[in-house]
Amino acid sequence: MPRSLIVDPITVRAKATIKTPDIPVNAYEPDFAAELERHGKDGLVDILHDMIAVRQFETMLNSIKTTGAWNGVEYDHRGPAHLSIGQESAVVGQASQLEPTDFIFGSHRSHGEILAKCFSAARKLAPSGLESIMKGFLDGETLSFAEQISNDGLADVAENFILYGTVAETFARKAGFNRGLGGSMHAFFSPFGSMPNNAIVGGSADIATGSALFKLVNRQEGIVIANIGDASMGCGPVWEAMMFAAMDQYRTLWNDGVQGNPPIWFNFFNNFYGMGGQTSGETMGYDILARVGAGVNPEAMHAERVDGLNPLAVADSVWRKRKLLEAGRGPVLTDTITYRFSGHSPSDASSYRSKDEVEMWEQHDGLKNYAAYLVENKVVGQSEVDDIRARFDERLTKIIALCTKDEETSPRVHMDFIESVMYSNGNKEKMADGEPELLEPLEDNARVKSLKNKIRTALDADGKPVSKARAFSYRDALFEAIAHRFATDPTVCAWGEENRDWGGAFAVYRGLTELLPHHRLFNSPISEAAIVGAGVGYALSGGRAIVELMYCDFLGRAGDEIFNQAAKWQSMSAGLLEMPLVVRVSVGSKYGAQHSQDWAALCAHMPGLKVYYPATPYDAKGMMNLALRGTDPVIFFESQLLYDRAEEFEADGVPQGYYEVPEGQPVVRREGTDLTIGVLGATLYRVMEAAETLEKEHGISTEVIDLRFVAPLDLGPIVLSVKKTGRLLLTSDAVDRGSFLHNVASGVSTLAFDHLDAPVTVVGSRNTITPAAELEKEFFPQPNWLIDAIHERILPLKNYTPTTNQTESELARRSREGV
Repeated sequence: MPRSLIVDPITVRAKATIKTPDIPVNAYEPDFAAELERHGKDGLVDILHDMIAVRQFETMLNSIKTTGAWNGVEYDHRGPAHLSIGQESAVVGQASQLEPTDFIFGSHRSHGEILAKCFSAARKLAPSGLESIMKGFLDGETLSFAEQISNDGLADVAENFILYGTVAETFARKAGFNRGLGGSMHAFFSPFGSMPNNAIVGGSADIATGSALFKLVNRQEGIVIANIGDASMGCGPVWEAMMFAAMDQYRTLWNDGVQGNPPIWFNFFNNFYGMGGQTSGETMGYDILARVGAGVNPEAMHAERVDGLNPLAVADSVWRKRKLLEAGRGPVLTDTITYRFSGHSPSDASSYRSKDEVEMWEQHDGLKNYAAYLVENKVVGQSEVDDIRARFDERLTKIIALCTKDEETSPRVHMDFIESVMYSNGNKEKMADGEPELLEPLEDNARVKSLKNKIRTALDADGKPVSKARAFSYRDALFEAIAHRFATDPTVCAWGEENRDWGGAFAVYRGLTELLPHHRLFNSPISEAAIVGAGVGYALSGGRAIVELMYCDFLGRAGDEIFNQAAKWQSMSAGLLEMPLVVRVSVGSKYGAQHSQDWAALCAHMPGLKVYYPATPYDAKGMMNLALRGTDPVIFFESQLLYDRAEEFEADGVPQGYYEVPEGQPVVRREGTDLTIGVLGATLYRVMEAAETLEKEHGISTEVIDLRFVAPLDLGPIVLSVKKTGRLLLTSDAVDRGSFLHNVASGVSTLAFDHLDAPVTVVGSRNTITPAAELEKEFFPQPNWLIDAIHERILPLKNYTPTTNQTESELARRSREGV
């Protein structure tokens, strides 16, 4: 959309042929003299050690899962174990060339990646830094177990630490790397650059992209690798992440001190199977996975197929590719071939592949062949290889024995702790030190100056309605809060569809284009999964992200990223990670069935999310301020019906200065004694109409409570009101079935049962598609619906004739017919 980039019809209509770069396939040529010079003898032996360690670790886990014991240590492990026996060369070769500041994000099959990355980082850290990390982590708790295992100094202690932390995490022990809350499929150790591993196939792709974006925008050292499987090539978010990472604007428009693509590498560990589906020849059509890079950008993502059975070939690819990433020439794609000798999991009998195939691959066993290569070239003797294996087995056996003792010796966390890490509940003005980068001082911004001249209430001094042109609106309130945080926190970055030059789809961001450089506010592809997933990765890496979904209905396009990623990583990390992510979601009207739905209930159902839903300009600013100083993921609902609204409830209007709304607290909009109406979202204004009618025409004094929050939500003020009025109606624009308000109704009924004089009633939209704008009054709750429901179900009104059917029999019919 930027006017500086002209789409020239002469150019785009010209006849031409697309040519793609050559994509190398298994191009590495072994050269021992060069390998010895690059890695040194110790480096070559370290690679062997780590490959043996990964193989033995997973052999142990397989034995425990299938037989209940290993090396005489018995344990009943009830959790999962997705093994990668046979893939050691690929993970160790990669990690050997990575620095502690480099990040890797993996999959459900990442034990080897954790061990390899952590071993590599521990060797490269200065002794003081290594010791500091171990002593500081969980207040030294994991280290205290590691020190119980025999050792000959810091290097041995570090190996014990890494092994104990990984084993304890796998077996759900309190001193595990994530207090046992991540488990086998989600374990990680970020101080060494081993970042969250993802149980959702391909789930790391867009998160790692966001992490790389964080490094780029905040000028952090290191590259980021998304280690995902070949089957993930069929996942939409993976493609979205690659498109997000390859955007031209990083090189064409970003020129305010940050330029070049994020340092993101999509590495596909290609073992040719997605569970039992054979990607080669069955479930995919690419022939060679590296080929797909040609469809992403003119550089074909610098794609190549790498021989992952040779750790030195993989190490060479890292040495070469990181130069491209550090120069801003990414993204990179590698198709790293490998093979798992084990099944998808211990319960997998490998019925989908032949015994002959497995035996053929075993002849290419990277561990066996690499050990033989070092022996052949006199780096080590066979006895030394055997000794490495024996010493590691002894160490691992002692760690398993210690880790699997009774809970008194090796405890677990329980639900009280899990509750304590569902939210971080932090408050941070800045996520990092430094001054925010702005194109102009905030006070000089044209929109900021114009807002100072607007009237901040709906009525002027004479009590007359203020025109839209002069009134400070809901969208202005959001802008003011967001601009403040941009000018305060140097890490804040925002993206989404039409976020920059358009000013946001609903003009909330109008004026930010003049205030912010491109690397702090930019347009993204229409890729909702990548929009939110990148926000997750950006936030968990240390920044604050604001991402926007243009319509609530598009939540489904980012379902995994919101429900499985943003919601869960704080708790799965045992509170070690923070997630300062705000997802702005507009709730539509006028646009029909796929653009006009209120899905707050979906977000309410997901533990770990905070859900805000302001209905007034005062709350819009105060709640956005709250969200943007917090450290939790917030789904921030904004009704499109409200963007032009001025402040009608706060007598002094919307303050110019900074303020916050107390989290989770409903607010009384109108006091009353006979009936309580609780409301969420834009329906508030229709409720106020109904309350006025009830007072004037029926003598019913109605208390109106604006919930404002979905999660957390303090039911106390509602219960207090019900104790006074004895009656409660709840309403919002969400469809009735599955509405969050039924949860509120249930809670209040439980907490205030003895004070209720009638059943709690919920009035929502009809359980149908949202119709055309001309029919919306037949779909969304209207004032007369509320009065009719009160008459039929709560408090009969004298001489009143309902205009709609809100009877109990009608409710039964709707349920019976699913409408």
